[in-house]
Amino acid sequence: MTRAPISAIDNRQESTAITAEFVMTDADFRQIAEMLHADAGIHVPRGKAALVYSRLAKRLRALGLKSFRDYCELVGSKSGVSERQQMLAALTTNVTRFFREPHHFEHLRKEVLPPLVETARRGGRVRFWSAACSNGAEPYSIALTVLSVLPDAANYDIKILATDIDPNMIADGTAGAYGDSLMQPVPPDQRLRWFTATRNESGKVWTAGDVLRSLVAFRELNLIGTWPMRGKFDAIFCRNVVIYFEEATQARLWSRFAPQLMPRGRLYIGHSERISGPAAALFESEGITTYRLRQRENGK
Repeated sequence: MTRAPISAIDNRQESTAITAEFVMTDADFRQIAEMLHADAGIHVPRGKAALVYSRLAKRLRALGLKSFRDYCELVGSKSGVSERQQMLAALTTNVTRFFREPHHFEHLRKEVLPPLVETARRGGRVRFWSAACSNGAEPYSIALTVLSVLPDAANYDIKILATDIDPNMIADGTAGAYGDSLMQPVPPDQRLRWFTATRNESGKVWTAGDVLRSLVAFRELNLIGTWPMRGKFDAIFCRNVVIYFEEATQARLWSRFAPQLMPRGRLYIGHSERISGPAAALFESEGITTYRLRQRENGK
């Protein structure tokens, strides 16, 4: 984990950002914002101080700390590495659902998958990447779309890489268990075929079955860090993530995706996102927030 630059305690400005159960000074907020930016590339404006307070106050209570100054000292120390990860998890947004932005999955099913199915049947390799996969709803939605076209997909070299910076989300995705309300966007026939239903004290729970799980591999990954993947992807889903980055970080990320794609590979992004910077010339629009890697003059 990258260390954020931390101002010396002596140089703190003591103007108060929030006074409630705990005092959070402007200096506390800036230090937390610096760490989040350094670790995850996420920009937190001063107007989000109340959000930062509300999410981290729970951590202070759990740790028995008296102030945000104490918390900043902890997460900025060598002994606070684990808590710094907890802070990052608390401050990142994990809003997701099955088949979110349905037009992407319809495009995947109709335009992208038919030739890839033929590639797989000929023994070829097919790969997808769900970047910032949250609790797994997105990569499982990709897998369900693949299975809707090729029910025996598990017999071929078809895989979906699902990555997220939050280890808690990776654990949830790996477990693959979702409450009945979260499963509503999944068609009933797919629920019955690819999930197993059980009940607990909270109600019905749907757990991804062996075939569905075999298509998805969950891994922890920081998008602004090093990417260990060597093979290229036929499609990348990176949706509703870069809106939390500054413009320069967004542009770098788009540029990094291009060489990760197969020729004519697709990139699906969030409804409020746009490809910016030099990468804009590398992609061509293929629908709403759907892009295709532009074909070079040599045909590659």
